[in-house]
Amino acid sequence: MSAITAIHVENIEFPAVITSPVTGKSYFLGGAGERGLTIEGNFIKFTAIGVYLEDVAVASLATKWKGKSSEELLETLDFYRDIISGPFEKLIRGSKIRELSGPEYSRKVTENCVAHLKSVGTYGDAEVEAMEKFVEAFKPINFPPGASVFYRQSPDGILGVSISIHFFP
Repeated sequence: MSAITAIHVENIEFPAVITSPVTGKSYFLGGAGERGLTIEGNFIKFTAIGVYLEDVAVASLATKWKGKSSEELLETLDFYRDIISGPFEKLIRGSKIRELSGPEYSRKVTENCVAHLKSVGTYGDAEVEAMEKFVEAFKPINFPPGASVFYRQSPDGILGVSISIHFFP
């Protein structure tokens, strides 16, 4: 594996490797970027997102993708699908670039989740209930710039969510 370096998105740094305080596992940075909305013709950045993968991801993905160039992988949607559905843990860190209220954050997250779940035909009563709980959990929260939400996706389908209101450089 070639050297992995930290990535900066606005004033947020995503280190090359992190260790989860919850699991003690190390994860390497798969990529990072920004999310935002176009408002009155201007793109407004709200969140910097870093996606970290468990070390076994490389071996898992190599069985299908070994020998492909970086350019080929960047242009292949199935490669990204394999990352998302791969049998290894993912840790996603979403750090706020701008102040954002919990209700604003949860509204956008649930809109995107519902759209995806409906598109793949898996949006039912259990998902409606889960979205309602998600919205409720974020109601009292206000995210200052630098605050982060961490999502840990395990291969057995468990999603863990944790929040840090403190700034991560």
